[in-house]
Amino acid sequence: MPANEASEVIVITGASAGVGRAVARAFSRPGARIGLLARGRAGLDGVRSEVERTDATALALPTDVSDPDQVEAAVETIERELGPIRIWVNNAMVSVFSRFTEMTEAEFRRVTEVTYLGCVHGTMAALRRMVPRDEGTIVQVGSALAYRGIPLQSAYCGAKHAIQGFTESVRSELMHDGSRVHLTMVQLPAVNTPQFIWTRSRMEHRAQPVPPIYEPEVAARAIVWAARHHRRELEVGISTVAAIWGDKVASGLGDRYLARTGFRSQQYDGTAPERLDNLWHAVDADRDFGAHGPFDDRAEHRAFSSG
Repeated sequence: MPANEASEVIVITGASAGVGRAVARAFSRPGARIGLLARGRAGLDGVRSEVERTDATALALPTDVSDPDQVEAAVETIERELGPIRIWVNNAMVSVFSRFTEMTEAEFRRVTEVTYLGCVHGTMAALRRMVPRDEGTIVQVGSALAYRGIPLQSAYCGAKHAIQGFTESVRSELMHDGSRVHLTMVQLPAVNTPQFIWTRSRMEHRAQPVPPIYEPEVAARAIVWAARHHRRELEVGISTVAAIWGDKVASGLGDRYLARTGFRSQQYDGTAPERLDNLWHAVDADRDFGAHGPFDDRAEHRAFSSG
């Protein structure tokens, strides 16, 4: 491993749980310096402890990425205490499982502000530092849903589509300027994370990722690889590849298929006994949920990737 990789500064948003938590662990090694941004204090304390057990340095900063002032303040603290940021991972997200006609304007706005504008705010803050230094990588954590919208997640799908277009635009501008700052987007499949425990839901039954389901470590390995290799985009999982390319060649067929299956495939096992809700406030403020959701018995540990 090159010496500069061992001691580089990495920032991860949405680091307290799920994919972000797994990414923090995947980057952790002796000498690494990792900034951890999320809303949940218990989750942040948990991931900081995990990172520090590898003899890496961790700085956990409670941050709501929908607020650009909070993001900017966090970046200033990280660069002052850890050094120049080399890799930035935009991972933070929220969603609502609901028919669009039953959503409120405030709910739709909140998903957009965290999932899309949070990515914009993180990219802005990182580029303010990376462009003058002419180095650095920004990884946008995307989804097959950045290309193929599904029912019951209109706000989230819209946000991921927006990130895709936004990233292409900014990447082209950096290329025009001859910048050595790199933007990559990693399109993920369904992942076994606590998202399906705490996302606001109007579905009758418990929420689940649309199978096939993958463990968060699969996503984390892909994100770390993308940060090290200057690929434009990485598609993780055969289901992601199929969804993206299927939409390119037969989007109408996809509409009809999802109209028949998309409601049922996102639910299982009767009515949820507990309706946690992290849309406005973190539910891991007092409870550390970790990286995994409740689907370990159905989740895959490896995935095909294309990019």
